[in-house]
Amino acid sequence: MTHDYKRHGTTTWFAALSQLDGKVIGDCMPRHRHREFIRFLKRIDTETRTDLELHRIVDNYGTHKHPRVRSWLKRHPRFHLHFIPTSNSWLNLVERWFRDLTQQRIRRGSFHAVKELLIAIEDYMENHNQKPPVFVWSAPVDRILSKIAKCKEALDAVH
Repeated sequence: MTHDYKRHGTTTWFAALSQLDGKVIGDCMPRHRHREFIRFLKRIDTETRTDLELHRIVDNYGTHKHPRVRSWLKRHPRFHLHFIPTSNSWLNLVERWFRDLTQQRIRRGSFHAVKELLIAIEDYMENHNQKPPVFVWSAPVDRILSKIAKCKEALDAVH
């Protein structure tokens, strides 16, 4: 941000990235409460094939654990939430997509109103979904797990 940066408002962007085909389902909402999250889950429910089990990787934000969200999930058993540990957003592929959105579109733009920001985000998502890249982990699982074990070992060491 520059010294003369002025914020003209914010939005909450809910997004779901399909690991199968790389497409993103997204929606901007003015707030990030359980009501909006349920509205987004309903959108995912209507925009995905009904024969699929939907595994959502989410952070530990309270909205995702709200009693009404849990109740909705019980009534929709094809949805499964998996909570990532704090400070491990790199495990969540949609966070990678958010990074790309930020670097390739948000930081390059100048938005004088939230509506302009929303249009930019929607345009970016539509362009992405025309030819979405599929993310493939390139590191072998054994190497990842050995690094995790080394980190745990270092953290458990007496200092």
